[in-house]
Amino acid sequence: MSKYQEYYQRMVDENLDLFGKFQDLHDNYVLHPKQFQKEYNEIGNQVVEIIRERERKLCRESEKGQFGKFSSHLADKFWELVRRDFPRIDFVGVT
Repeated sequence: MSKYQEYYQRMVDENLDLFGKFQDLHDNYVLHPKQFQKEYNEIGNQVVEIIRERERKLCRESEKGQFGKFSSHLADKFWELVRRDFPRIDFVGVT
């Protein structure tokens, strides 16, 4: 398992309740965006903040090593995992 995959899995495991709630909300949002937009933004902001925090930790750790120039690619890979599970994550905060 790659480092970004480990970080992603650890993030989800440590915040299982929040990510489980967000998964249900995300699924409902896909079907009825107008109805769930407000709640989606509220819970989604918490989730996005956790994701960005983990992304920073992941990139900070890699920047210290000899592969620092690849940290942006690492962040992209990390977000690919996020978008695989939550394809509408980019709609958090949309009004």
